[in-house]
Amino acid sequence: MRYRQLGRTGLEVSEIGFGTWGLGGNSYGPVDDAVSVDALRYAYERGITFFDTSDLYGNGHSEDILGCALKRVRDKVVICSKVGLLPHSGFEMPCDFSPEHIRTGLAASLRRLQTDYLDLYLLHSPTLQALRDDGRIVETMEELKRQGQIRAYGISARSPADAYLSYKEFGLRAMQVNFNLIDQRVIDDGLLSLAGEEGIGLVARTPFCFGYLTGKLTGEESFAGIDHRANWPKGQLKRWASAPGLFSFLTEGTGRTPAQAALRYCLDHPEVSTVIPGMMSRGEIDENIAATELPPLSEDEMERVRTVYNSTSFYDPKAKEGL
Repeated sequence: MRYRQLGRTGLEVSEIGFGTWGLGGNSYGPVDDAVSVDALRYAYERGITFFDTSDLYGNGHSEDILGCALKRVRDKVVICSKVGLLPHSGFEMPCDFSPEHIRTGLAASLRRLQTDYLDLYLLHSPTLQALRDDGRIVETMEELKRQGQIRAYGISARSPADAYLSYKEFGLRAMQVNFNLIDQRVIDDGLLSLAGEEGIGLVARTPFCFGYLTGKLTGEESFAGIDHRANWPKGQLKRWASAPGLFSFLTEGTGRTPAQAALRYCLDHPEVSTVIPGMMSRGEIDENIAATELPPLSEDEMERVRTVYNSTSFYDPKAKEGL
């Protein structure tokens, strides 16, 4: 495992982090908690030190599992959680970023995680207007930092454009954003360049685009109600499922699996501090960690990736309409 600085936060993180969205049991279908605990502990043994969660994931269940699994090595790991996004279904995103909710949310998260501080605390998908309308939001996060309850704070942004402006307008220096082979808005919107220039810590989420960049999904799957992918129309799922074939030049004859190629692409942008794939088994953990030991993508491969991205529509802007 290799490690990088999370911008100028003072936190050092493993290049491959552990995204625990799926461990909550209410977004990717039911999970076995014993398997989840084993995966988390094995990931730590293999060198993963950055673990990302939220009070939203399983209504706190992901935090419970993470706290149980890592309480004995708490001082050796970097834990990130989030606050403000409320339980919901579909694409509506109710939020509460009042100072009262942030403080009570943190207290509950600390209790579930069995710790007295968080390394990184992120505002979970606020609108920029919410931040503009209520200066107490950032003030509250700063106060929690002064009190030692959190070491650093930032934003899990709705979009790279929002992340960009959250730095420009509010000085937030730690950001979680979507970034993968078929979602390169961090480049398009200037966030990647800004991060490099200003020392912003970037956490790349959805590196597999909900599993579709692993090459293991066809787009024909029928997801049960609590699996968030059930919200998307079949046409959109098929678009995502077609992507690995368009990037086959990254895997054929290279020794990389589709998942490793997807991770390698993110890691080959030095502005990215860590990438947080979801992992549910020891095999997946081994495969993902191996990506850190693989050679970087070549300049030609990086150019071909960009060409495919620019010439292909991977997202239907109407996909969320009427759902």
